[in-house]
Amino acid sequence: MDSLTLKPEEIEALSFSIIDDEAGAHGWPEAEWQVVRRAIHTSADFEYARTTVFSDGAVERALTALSQGHGIVTDTHMAMAGISRARLARFGCRVSCHVADPDVAELAAREGITRSIAAMRKGVADSANRIFVIGNAPTALFELLRLMENGQADPALIIGLPVGFVGAEESKKALAAMQHPAPFITNMGRKGGSNIAAAVVNALAILAAESCR
Repeated sequence: MDSLTLKPEEIEALSFSIIDDEAGAHGWPEAEWQVVRRAIHTSADFEYARTTVFSDGAVERALTALSQGHGIVTDTHMAMAGISRARLARFGCRVSCHVADPDVAELAAREGITRSIAAMRKGVADSANRIFVIGNAPTALFELLRLMENGQADPALIIGLPVGFVGAEESKKALAAMQHPAPFITNMGRKGGSNIAAAVVNALAILAAESCR
């Protein structure tokens, strides 16, 4: 088969077929596998098949959160750009990222905090925002958890996949260990990224659309 002549949807279908074949008997429930498989598809990294973590009922609760049209806050513009607005349009979910907002920069400078922390505070302050997608900044995830502990945030879904060598693994462990009612999807280890976080949202949006048929 000549990959140069394939249509985009054919390339995607073939890619998923290859992933399914190479993953073998993975043991994931079907809905969760759709999320994990898309993370693998985005990264070409099969490690996500063993490191991804879902809280109990996370996918079902994520589909509910999307179908209710909750606002989505990302920690980077890259994650925001990677999320398919077309797939979310039917649900009315607004996607925002505040890390480059002037008032966020002013707050960060005034309080001596990272812009990711300041941006998370701004995102949480809008009660319409209930879905938080973090693919880059561990400080954003730590801040969200702190706000939750203080009763200042009530997420309907957390996608916590920060990447890096400083704080990324620790922040994800803190998310998984925290006693809270919010459903979450994360992974263990240093890997992650804005592209993976966006891929998870897109997988969930596809599942949500299918569940409405």
